[in-house]
Amino acid sequence: MFDMVPFRKNNNSLTKRSDYLNHLFNNFFDDDFFAPTTTFGNSFKVDLKETEKEYIIEADLPGIKKEAINVDYENNYLTITAKREETLENRNDNYVRRERNYGEFKRRFYIDNVIEEKINASFNDGVLKITLPKLEKTSINKRKININ
Repeated sequence: MFDMVPFRKNNNSLTKRSDYLNHLFNNFFDDDFFAPTTTFGNSFKVDLKETEKEYIIEADLPGIKKEAINVDYENNYLTITAKREETLENRNDNYVRRERNYGEFKRRFYIDNVIEEKINASFNDGVLKITLPKLEKTSINKRKININ
């Protein structure tokens, strides 16, 4: 849920191989099953919301320029692609630790029942907001299936 680990006294300063595999295994069963593993920093966080009239997607893309973001909707798949390029002014800097990731980030979602022509996207303060209006509500035939 929160990637919080209870404090354990570590008698060995080396990370055990089983600890890494356990972390990888736990990520597999995380809440967002289809999201890439966050351990490697190759993804971004997304909120999906459904109202009666539309779907709303908000993606956190801090530090990425609007021009480096691409949003496509094809065959009921919405694809968000963002690129962050590394630009170093001074190559003589001595980094002790470097945690900022550079590269291409991509997320893809299956969303049907959408009016493609009215999809709208805006980008403000590092948050990409995509609004996908729904098609007219149709009656869905639903029936209960009895289990024998």
